[in-house]
Amino acid sequence: MKRQVNARMCFVCGLENPIGLGLVFEEDEKRVWTEFTPCQEHQGWPGVLHGGLVCALLDEVMIRAFLFDQEERWMVTAKMEVRYFKSVPLEQPLTLVGGVTKRGSRMIEAWGEIRLSDGSVAAKSKGVYLKAPPEMVEELKEEVKYWRVVPS
Repeated sequence: MKRQVNARMCFVCGLENPIGLGLVFEEDEKRVWTEFTPCQEHQGWPGVLHGGLVCALLDEVMIRAFLFDQEERWMVTAKMEVRYFKSVPLEQPLTLVGGVTKRGSRMIEAWGEIRLSDGSVAAKSKGVYLKAPPEMVEELKEEVKYWRVVPS
């Protein structure tokens, strides 16, 4: 098990984003995960996590599933499908889990889940990620200077 790096201003993992979630991700050889307890400020319907935040969380966990596998990969989301099975409640711990289903030189397919505290799956996603354009990669490489691993 290994802790992944956190970015500076990313909404989901940014450590310096004043309105961000600041989530810290762990990985092993097959998957990545984190825990998150949404609060009232994250609601859509009363008592329920906003669907857009569900998508953001799933996108992040899928991207992190291949972020630093054996080679440096700079990818952007090309397609994402989300299936909602249950409402995602506020004020209860959630586990986000993601992994890779297919790797290619220009495309990666990944999966993500949001699991409730009882282990049931509230939402699942599938995503397709394409190689980022060169100008974006150069900008990202500049930002990497500010990324760091949060100590346990």
